Amino acid sequence: RSCAGDRLGFLLSNKLFKCVSGWFTKLIEKPPNSSDVYQNVRQKLVAEMKAENIKQFLRSFTKLPHLAGTEQNLLLAKQIQGQWKEFGLDSAELVHYDVLLSYPNETQPNYISIIDDQGNEIFNTSLFEPPPRGYENVTHILPPYNAFSAQGVPEADLVYVNYGRTEDFFKLEREMGINCIGKIVIARYGKIFRGNKVKNAILAGAQGIILYSDPADYCAPGVDAYPDGWNLPGGGAQRGNVLNLNGAGDPLTPGYPAKEYTFRYKVNEGVGIPKIPVHPIGYHDAEVLLRKVRMHVHTNNKITRIYNVIGILRGAVEPDRYVILGGHRDSWVFGGIDPTTGAAVLQEVVRSFGKMKKEGWRPKRTIIFASWDAEEFGLLGSTEWAEENARILQERAVAYINTDSSIEGNYTLRVDCTPLLYKLVYNLTKEILSPDEGYENKSLYDSWLEKDPATENNSYPRINKLGSGSDFEAYFQRLGIVSGRVRYTKNRKTDKFSNYPVYHTVYETFELVEKFYDPTFKKQLTIAQLRGKLVYELADSQVIPFDCRDYGEALKGYSNRIYKLAKKHEEQLKPHKVSFDPLFSAVVNFSKAAAEFHRRLEQVDKKDPVAVRIMNDQLMFIERAFIDPLGLPGRKFYRHVIFAPSSHNKYAGESFPGIYDAMFDIESKADQHAAWEEVKRQISIAAFTVQAAAGTLKEVA
Repeated sequence: RSCAGDRLGFLLSNKLFKCVSGWFTKLIEKPPNSSDVYQNVRQKLVAEMKAENIKQFLRSFTKLPHLAGTEQNLLLAKQIQGQWKEFGLDSAELVHYDVLLSYPNETQPNYISIIDDQGNEIFNTSLFEPPPRGYENVTHILPPYNAFSAQGVPEADLVYVNYGRTEDFFKLEREMGINCIGKIVIARYGKIFRGNKVKNAILAGAQGIILYSDPADYCAPGVDAYPDGWNLPGGGAQRGNVLNLNGAGDPLTPGYPAKEYTFRYKVNEGVGIPKIPVHPIGYHDAEVLLRKVRMHVHTNNKITRIYNVIGILRGAVEPDRYVILGGHRDSWVFGGIDPTTGAAVLQEVVRSFGKMKKEGWRPKRTIIFASWDAEEFGLLGSTEWAEENARILQERAVAYINTDSSIEGNYTLRVDCTPLLYKLVYNLTKEILSPDEGYENKSLYDSWLEKDPATENNSYPRINKLGSGSDFEAYFQRLGIVSGRVRYTKNRKTDKFSNYPVYHTVYETFELVEKFYDPTFKKQLTIAQLRGKLVYELADSQVIPFDCRDYGEALKGYSNRIYKLAKKHEEQLKPHKVSFDPLFSAVVNFSKAAAEFHRRLEQVDKKDPVAVRIMNDQLMFIERAFIDPLGLPGRKFYRHVIFAPSSHNKYAGESFPGIYDAMFDIESKADQHAAWEEVKRQISIAAFTVQAAAGTLKEVA
């Protein structure tokens, strides 16, 4: 079997390539969808989606644990593959990779103990979570652990470090005079990605870190613990990986797909693997840990085969242009919310597209559906596939829409996306009815705007920057493919608990969703409709529905914000000759180029397929223009100059990250001249990149 046997070109099959050769001829002919048919398919696609189907998919997918690398997750992959074929996709294939995963030792359990002055263990934390009602006899539930923790039995005094953020360690060391060197630290979950907490503990010199879910962060006031309510029980512990991959994918094959032919680093050389033991506990156990403690962590790392499911719905006119809808399938236990509310929605979207195809319709562009594996271990399945198909995707991908959890609350819509998608999202949410109580006969846009207006302009709903923490990362941050994600979320103003309380625990069940989050499944149906409409518009619109003018406005806001941060050090700017003028000038030029581009776009002859293709290509490649092949300093796989995950919280997005990181805590840096020289270098990179992106929008000579 050849090295390229699993590649995207192979998956698209010979039929697609026969289609490619004829795309130009088809473009010249009358488009296959007249406006009447176009509207009919749009309406039928959404009308075909049913809440009851999503409910049944969720029930089916969450009956048993399906952790990446396990037999049950492979069986689930095969089940999804078979259903996609039944739904009518042109193909549905399993694509495997051999990646480093991490599991608890079956014979040596992980736990934390309190020891007395003689070294005797006088208290041990729980080994397992009490199973939820109705799941007492389910097997293969792994106990709580932090994947990729180092092994070890460190013993030391315990230091509480709050959330384990950079500022928390600064406060301990600089204000309180508390040194963490040689200590075991305990941090509560929340605020930032757990891997950043571990990285900060290592930098502070700790020899181990314990993570726990504090009731202040994982219990809503006045709500009972599961199963009587949706709060976290005292014995619940959040699982999760603690890698700091910075977009590398499989720790042993950074930058390249983890196939049979790939060179691998040794496990102790792997990217982002922590060097200290890490273990999660529940808040009942955390209340007891006030003395000297001993950690027992025996987690094993091993190369394990994972499986993505890749489905293809071939485009009729431009089969060499791809719109991707992907989300992960693997979960720490049952995955009632994360990810299976997303996997169930994906299944219903695929079924609906398949139904349209069976009735004789095809999209103009090819749609690729993906069920990713091993997301919970560091976005591995999606990143490996992106690495294997990077050249093809850079040439042909129009957009990537993520379909992780469709709910993380039930209050209102949450959107994270590139500015190129703002107008499309706004327009589509105006077409969909709101599922919220009290908003009958009003649009999703109306309820979203009223409940979560944007801070900078409250005449529009809030849209967030893309950070990381889900499978869009490689497509957006590394390859520069237009990306977005939509889901239902909590009330950010009043719900101060972190995430949803039972996140990544054994209590994330089907019953949790049905009883407490979305009893009618209308919220998940709404997300299915919005994700489906996004994919449809991106795949079937004659002109790709991106708006570069919104990018210009966003860049103006981001450049002003980063300048305000710099002005806090105003006395340093002049002597070090730091100027933001080149960046401001580039942003103005980009906005002018974007306005001129859309003026020409309005005048383009829609009957001229070459003219339309030229404009579409410029739209498709504008996000790519913000990619720096050299990557960000110290984070070479994060290559987007405008957006990156925060260096201090992987979940959050940061704008102009190179400049931001160069200025972070700059006053404490020993060599001030070198520090400000790096700020100047990052400003020049940003200015060049924005100016170069403006150039890609100019009229073709």
